[in-house]
Amino acid sequence: MSVVFEFLAANPVLLIFLLVGLGAAVGRVSVGGVSLGAVAVLFAAIGLTAWSVAVGVPIEVPAAIGDIGLVIFAFCTGLIAGPGFFNALRTSYPLMLVVAGVLVLSAVAAFLLGGALGLDPVTIAGTFAGATTNTPALAATGGSPAATVGYASAYVFGVIGAMAAAALALRHRPSDTDAMAPIVEKPVQIDTTTIHTVGEIVAHHSDRVAISRIKHADDGQIDPVRPDTELEVGDVINVVGPRDEVDEVAIELGHTSAIDITRERSSLDFRRIILSNPKLAGRTIGGLRLHEQFGASIARIRRGDVEFVATDDFVLHQGDRLRVVGPRDAMADLTSFFGDSERGMADVNPLALGLGIAIGLGIGAIQIPIPGGHFSLGYAAGALLLGLVMGRIGRIGPIVTSLPHTAASVLAEYGLLVFLAFAGTKAGSLIVSAIVSGEVLTLLLLGFVVTSIAMFGTYLVGRFVFRLGGTRLSGVVGGAQTNPAILAFANLRTDYDVRVALGYSLVYPAAMVVKILLAQIMVGL
Repeated sequence: MSVVFEFLAANPVLLIFLLVGLGAAVGRVSVGGVSLGAVAVLFAAIGLTAWSVAVGVPIEVPAAIGDIGLVIFAFCTGLIAGPGFFNALRTSYPLMLVVAGVLVLSAVAAFLLGGALGLDPVTIAGTFAGATTNTPALAATGGSPAATVGYASAYVFGVIGAMAAAALALRHRPSDTDAMAPIVEKPVQIDTTTIHTVGEIVAHHSDRVAISRIKHADDGQIDPVRPDTELEVGDVINVVGPRDEVDEVAIELGHTSAIDITRERSSLDFRRIILSNPKLAGRTIGGLRLHEQFGASIARIRRGDVEFVATDDFVLHQGDRLRVVGPRDAMADLTSFFGDSERGMADVNPLALGLGIAIGLGIGAIQIPIPGGHFSLGYAAGALLLGLVMGRIGRIGPIVTSLPHTAASVLAEYGLLVFLAFAGTKAGSLIVSAIVSGEVLTLLLLGFVVTSIAMFGTYLVGRFVFRLGGTRLSGVVGGAQTNPAILAFANLRTDYDVRVALGYSLVYPAAMVVKILLAQIMVGL
């Protein structure tokens, strides 16, 4: 085998794709209905690297390749979660503070138990970094051999323990109450004599419903609606939104009509159109002035596997699939206006991708002074933070700051696989050193305690204090562990539910900063 390992060591590009392929094959193996998925790349890399070290020919993926994978993953995850992140942030900052408190508690336990076991502060800090799978925290200790051995000893259970906590959270997924309700539509006949406008009805329901068209009682004409369109007795409107909201509109205004006006397409038609025109990406629906240009409107938007009600302030992304309602003779012009090309779903937007990651890396590299030294957010946290901002903004002047959901998802998956292969070879080479050191059992015990407090403490707080649904809680667990492998584990089991990435993004930046600071504090004690 030494000849094989020598060949792999001399060809790191071949090595990384071999590890991805082998890991993917292992990840498809199901035991009791459970498979590892992308996370298997990490364990395949650990096993193969440990084997290579044992025969005296260590293999390794270059750190630069691992860094590229990590920052692409972090940036694209931010883009995907950005539209919902800042809305959730206003109500989720207590969760971030409590998760930080749980990490502080795990660090205190590490220092006390480590001291009782006769370990020095540097080894304790490295073990803490490994148990919470945070490489920047290891760097904050100075990266000494003692800290590195502690990190390697605790790392594997840091991943396994976090996966167990995420799996426990996902057991409660069927009872989640924060799932986005499916979008439905219903024809409603107006019975009330009180005159309402379309804008008043939509505002009364906090933009959770949309009205796509109206059939007038006086002449039977079907028209698209405007905010100032008045609803009169006998009119039939088509209401779009979550089922409970649509039912409320029907009760308020009249009753469900037996006339399905969406089937009457002689004058007014609808079509599902892909927004592939980059000039429109990042703009609000209201800013497109569809009614003025075409006499048309957008009823709903599908992004990835999630449908949204169309509102004037909704920011469109390239690759969104729009249900457009308008005059039949305007449909060709509307299709040309939006583009309607599958290529729009795969446009990686190199300008936003390149400059966004570069600026994020610059933010992550900024040295922030603290008593006794300094710290930085690190490349991953910087890229994630800027991705969140750019995903939320959508456009700055003529520059589109977002990527299509499909393109961002593919890039995030690619970056994750590359990073897992790198992290596996790094950990695999260190684990052999940890075993040879003779301290491995002591360090394993310390790492087990730290990971259990950090991960299951986060689970308990999220589940019973903040009453988080299992889907979002699995993402919170991954974010608290600052480990992309846990996000991949949860994504695989939820079919990439956006709530996982949102939960991950909410706590990741704060957890990253807290771990770096705690590692530095422990070394200085």
